[in-house]
Amino acid sequence: MKKIAVLTSGGDAPGMNAAIRSVVRSGISAGLEVHGIYKGYEGLIDDDIRPLQWSDLGNVLHTGGTILRTARSDRFRQDEWIDKAAQNLRYRGIEGVVVIGGDGTFNGGLRLSERGIGVVGVPATIDNDLGYTDYTIGFDTAVNTALDLISKIRDTSSSHFRTTIIEVMGRNCGDIALYAGLGGGADVILVPEVPVDIQDVVDRARSGKAAGKLHNIIVKAEGSDYPLDELAELIEGMTGQETRSVVPGYIQRGGSPSGQDRILASTLGAKAVEILAAAPTTKDIKSDPSLATEIPSVAVGVSGIDVIAVPLYDAIHTESKFRKDLYELAITLS
Repeated sequence: MKKIAVLTSGGDAPGMNAAIRSVVRSGISAGLEVHGIYKGYEGLIDDDIRPLQWSDLGNVLHTGGTILRTARSDRFRQDEWIDKAAQNLRYRGIEGVVVIGGDGTFNGGLRLSERGIGVVGVPATIDNDLGYTDYTIGFDTAVNTALDLISKIRDTSSSHFRTTIIEVMGRNCGDIALYAGLGGGADVILVPEVPVDIQDVVDRARSGKAAGKLHNIIVKAEGSDYPLDELAELIEGMTGQETRSVVPGYIQRGGSPSGQDRILASTLGAKAVEILAAAPTTKDIKSDPSLATEIPSVAVGVSGIDVIAVPLYDAIHTESKFRKDLYELAITLS
């Protein structure tokens, strides 16, 4: 392929700009023409596509959000609009697209690939809920944001002898809560993957108080059992200890990406370009139709220290594996 494009879609994640930067600069270095698709799949439908130059990616490595902007697209669930999007790409001679985002973004990419467009998915979501890869771009930064909050909350909780529940993001994946809770020394970690035993939570709070602890910190994933306010009322009512709740919300998506997220984004963006650059062009396929089977529909990720590429369909449907060993360690250490 000689002409490719890149888009970001769905929720933003720290490190998306680093991934865009890597795609554009790696592509230019490989002799490709690289275009940016603005506002995700909505922009693709509306043909909001512009060429990107090396200089367009200066001073973005350290920034949060996405310079290409992002949007959720209901239209892209309908065949007529997906056909229109593919038509826009073909009209411009763009044969491959790097889609940066989570499972919804990957599903959109899969639909594009069914129309003969080469697609490589780059995982960028703070939730870390794509099971085919060890980590997604933005996850490490979100964990560090939560860790900073836990440290600050502990100070004020100790001053007032409080129990504080901190609800972090993650939808139905408890990874942010697990890693932040373990790294932050939480007394209790509540995740969707493990049912809540309210009596166990209460017993831990009571035992901590009896041992002379000045505070109890509970880190709760947003998808875990019990609404936050209900949980706070239950704990306060059963322990007699003042209980407050804190919801950091969207600050977990913002801020400068961590070093780990910058490196991950740079590595995966470059791998995506490598895959598209090696793919056959439309001209090649016209000369040899059998080459059509080599049009990529894959997602890149990491397994251990290795950069991997798996079929996009498999990436979407691989179940996330909860680190029960880390959860049990957190219980032991608390």
